[in-house]
Amino acid sequence: MSKRYQLASSNQQFILRDKAMGVVTRQDTPSSGLRPIVKQHTTPSTVMKQRRASESGCRVFSEDIPSDLTVEVGSLSFCVHKFPLVSKSGWIRKLVAENDPGITRMTLSEIPGGAEAFEIIAKFCYGIPFEIGVANVAMLRCAAEYLEMSEEYGVGNLIYRTENYLIDTLMSGTLAMCVKILRTCESLLPFAEDLDIVSRCIDSAASKACKEQVARSLSQSEYSSSSSRADSNDSLPSNSTPQKRSSAEAVLTFWAEELSALRIDFFQRVLAAMRAHGLRYDCLGTAIVHYAQHSLKGLIKNQQLGPNSHDLGFKHTASSKVHNASSAVEHEQRILVETIVSLLPSERNTASAAFLFGLLRAAIYLDTTIACRLDLEKRIGMQLDQATLDDLLIPAYSYHGDTLFEVDTIRRIVINFLQQEQDPDDFEDPLSMYESAVNSSPSQSCLLKVARLVDCFLAEIAPDANLSSSKFIAIAELMPSHSRIVDDGLYRAIDIYLKAHPGINDMERKKICALMDCRKLTQEACSHAAQNERLPVQVVVQLVIVPRFLTEN
Repeated sequence: MSKRYQLASSNQQFILRDKAMGVVTRQDTPSSGLRPIVKQHTTPSTVMKQRRASESGCRVFSEDIPSDLTVEVGSLSFCVHKFPLVSKSGWIRKLVAENDPGITRMTLSEIPGGAEAFEIIAKFCYGIPFEIGVANVAMLRCAAEYLEMSEEYGVGNLIYRTENYLIDTLMSGTLAMCVKILRTCESLLPFAEDLDIVSRCIDSAASKACKEQVARSLSQSEYSSSSSRADSNDSLPSNSTPQKRSSAEAVLTFWAEELSALRIDFFQRVLAAMRAHGLRYDCLGTAIVHYAQHSLKGLIKNQQLGPNSHDLGFKHTASSKVHNASSAVEHEQRILVETIVSLLPSERNTASAAFLFGLLRAAIYLDTTIACRLDLEKRIGMQLDQATLDDLLIPAYSYHGDTLFEVDTIRRIVINFLQQEQDPDDFEDPLSMYESAVNSSPSQSCLLKVARLVDCFLAEIAPDANLSSSKFIAIAELMPSHSRIVDDGLYRAIDIYLKAHPGINDMERKKICALMDCRKLTQEACSHAAQNERLPVQVVVQLVIVPRFLTEN
């Protein structure tokens, strides 16, 4: 009796002839292709046999001749014949030769891919149709190596076929295909590492990402060139140009999202390979942001706070948080956050200020290393002018925290911002700050933004009963006097603090009020302050004298 099989990717044929003690095979080498599929004519009786075998708990590949070997892989058993396996696998051939030829049971507990891999390998040995794809090529390559299915034991053996498919995919396949193969390697270590599957996939993914970045840069250059020509001709650019720019941005987002599915150690190695290929830091930052948003989405989302969170009793929630630092999940998240922070390029604007603040919240919540948090604080300080008030309202997750929000953290961030500012000689003339913003340097405008932000932050934390006057003063006095055009925002924060802390002594009250310059209050604020009973008498006197002095001059 004979059966005829045909490869879908070629006209070559498999011819299998049943003999007394097993199956003798003659198998021609198939042509290389990305999806080699072996097809077979399946009769209804064969389907019923396979179904009955599956229901019995033992996979049977042929019932024409009784099986003489049971292979146990995990919880599954496979009833097979020795000859098809021995003719393809050097490992099984040696095992049978070294033991009693009458061996009837074998256990493969360490085969890469487990029962799924062995079932496909058995199909290959029997000539049953199977497909090599990105979802199983790494698994089959590792399993074939484990079972020694080389050309020595059969022309066109499984190592040859999987290796050819792997090479073709990494050379001519897409980035998504490389990433998918790389993801399957996560459960195949260390076999996939020993066979250089991981390193080859990483290098291929990095190379393809760099090519797409080059295409994006060319598209942006084309857009800029088209815009310049349009401006010189006093006409609008063509409708296709913005579409090209949007397409280039979509390409960058696409491959960044593809990489976000990887495990953190693989992702780290891909980024290192991208740097070696010369990928720009802004593209690296985009990939890191997508990865963090994908892997820490639930964590960061749960830590988001609104501007009125302290009014909703957040202090009680933070202090009573169920936080087991030794749990496996939080340990993994902690390592993840620390690794992501270490991967961020050192350049400014690698990621948005909002994203960096989200990472900082997660780092504080997970109690990461001090170095990790200080690194984030320094990065945020470089971009503090881009932050919003909600960004600064970081809840104090510590059990022993004495304030609602991370006041000391924000203080260090502001110090980092002031230290990275340009030459302070730019701010020698305070009167220049009153001029039009058009004439102000970028650093001056940033200083104005941060000063307003700090005043708003002070007004938000002022109602906290646990906020000491020393901490309030420490933050307020950080900003130099020339960073505020008017002191209305600072006066508002001071008034709120004095109202929420009626028990402070006169000395502390004077120190707090000394933070503001009465000459910088607007007429409306000055009128309000002159009637404010919470202010010291000396301040009220100044508020009455200063407007008269300014009016006379």
